[in-house]
Amino acid sequence: MATTKVTTDVIDMSGNTGGLVWAKGTTAQRPAVGVSTIGDLRENTETFRTEVYNNSGAWRNLKEATPALELEYLVVAGGAGGGVGGGGAGGLLTNYLGTKLSLSTATTYTIEVGIPGIGVSSNGGVPSGDGGDSKFGVVGSEIISTGGGGAGTGGAVGSYNNGQDGGSGGGSHASGTVGQGQAGQGFDGSVGLSAGGGGGGASASASTPSEYSGGNGGAGLQVNIDGLNNSYAGGGGGFAYSTGTAGTASDGGGAGFYGTGTGTSGGQNTGGGAGGGTAAGSNGGSGIVILRYPSNYTAVFSSGVTQVENTSISGVKINTITAAGAGETVIFS
Repeated sequence: MATTKVTTDVIDMSGNTGGLVWAKGTTAQRPAVGVSTIGDLRENTETFRTEVYNNSGAWRNLKEATPALELEYLVVAGGAGGGVGGGGAGGLLTNYLGTKLSLSTATTYTIEVGIPGIGVSSNGGVPSGDGGDSKFGVVGSEIISTGGGGAGTGGAVGSYNNGQDGGSGGGSHASGTVGQGQAGQGFDGSVGLSAGGGGGGASASASTPSEYSGGNGGAGLQVNIDGLNNSYAGGGGGFAYSTGTAGTASDGGGAGFYGTGTGTSGGQNTGGGAGGGTAAGSNGGSGIVILRYPSNYTAVFSSGVTQVENTSISGVKINTITAAGAGETVIFS
């Protein structure tokens, strides 16, 4: 095969949208020593790698640069339990499709998944339980999503009628005040005029109901960090009397109950708030942490972490962590 020598210093290919094509062949077809020149390139059709002829008189694979350890995350806290009002959704924090978080190998990162808030009966005398916080990061500077705020309960006028503050706020009963959501994580619950207000969600406040009806839970948020288009952190719907309409819910939140009974629990690993009712209260949904990073790296979790690794998306690894108590860790290598 004839060789064409290019004598210009620069070849301008800026207007070409195709790719460069150079010599290719098997390992046995490599040009002999003395024929090749340092810097020659060829494609090896056996290894499917581009090779370069080096100053030691040998063909070597071109080494691909290792991408930086930059991470996208979704951190959702546990949702609150239901009372008469609906439980507030767990706080939601994510940088998906935004600025990635730069990490270091061999550094210990703490990780924790928030537990569900516990529900209470309509005359429990205390608000329902807040959800647990979820965390990821270096101790002292973690990303922390705040657990959902508990819902108000029934009985005589008192502080337990109030919705509690949280990642998203809990719905109140009757004369109580609403729980407020935390800025950047979630929204407020609503007041129940005679029944139960709804719990706030990650992207909207709960609706204020009409007399005897329950407030609808605030909407959550769809985050496609793992390619599954799942939605998280919807608020719980409020309880309604038999003459009203129970509060609805979405995105992992539990619906309120109509009449005498228990609201729907928040969805597992969604951070959804539980629905309100009059019987034994329903529990909120547990939180979740999802980490997405270049596939060149490996995550090693401590023994108490429950997680699944997904490599179905080219070039990335995705770890979905569904349970991790206080003190659990992950190290990247």
